[in-house]
Amino acid sequence: MRRPRALVLLPAVAALALAACGSSGGEAPSPAGAAGTASSGQGPRGELTVFAAASLHEAFEELGHQVEADHPGVTVSFSFAGSSDLVSQVLAGAPADVLATANEATMRQAVDGGAVAGEPVVFAENVLTLVVPPGNPAVVTGLDASLDRAKLVVCAPQVPCGAATAELARLEGVQLHPVSEESSVTDVLGKVSSGQADAGLVYTTDATGAGQAVQVVNVPGADQVVNRYPVAALAESRHPELARLWVDTLTGDAGRTVLADAGFRLP
Repeated sequence: MRRPRALVLLPAVAALALAACGSSGGEAPSPAGAAGTASSGQGPRGELTVFAAASLHEAFEELGHQVEADHPGVTVSFSFAGSSDLVSQVLAGAPADVLATANEATMRQAVDGGAVAGEPVVFAENVLTLVVPPGNPAVVTGLDASLDRAKLVVCAPQVPCGAATAELARLEGVQLHPVSEESSVTDVLGKVSSGQADAGLVYTTDATGAGQAVQVVNVPGADQVVNRYPVAALAESRHPELARLWVDTLTGDAGRTVLADAGFRLP
């Protein structure tokens, strides 16, 4: 009769011993605490949403692939558009973690609206150039009288490439007469590369990325108008640690290499 009793008591004694060991330095860790420790060892996880100026498309896509490869638990999604449109979306409450604009003026609007966490960091610079379709059918020679007989497209004044266009025209002492004003620099590039326009003012990085789809016409004074690109984590980010990861990667060696290869100037 004693043997069965002993078999019943042994598990109870063992359980008490384990409980005593676990409480020697305080309360035993909860299952939730243990799970949190395990997950913290797996590195950052979650979906990072980046709002970025259209001219950053190719460079950011490449950097996004690098971030995902280096951090398997992270996925990166993008929304590319004109900077002013992106700022309007952010101020209206669109969910995003990071904002990168094509000039400091549009970023300042986001800062003044309370949408930015911390101080924006300038990570790249860009200048304009004039592009024409291959073969230059309208024989455009620059920001000069040759544009009078050409279908010119530019960015709208409220977006960074449009503001830069207006400043460049002022410095060159010319008055431009575009047939259309686009909401992003990629739209300008698209109209020129498709032959819908005879010429367009775009960033040098866009012209480089287009390859043989367009031909570049040198504008000597373009270096006088420099757009500085700032990036910032957003105050309403659902993943602030991922936002910081993106900013650190972009401003670090990996980001600078990708940006330089895309033709951006590095501050």
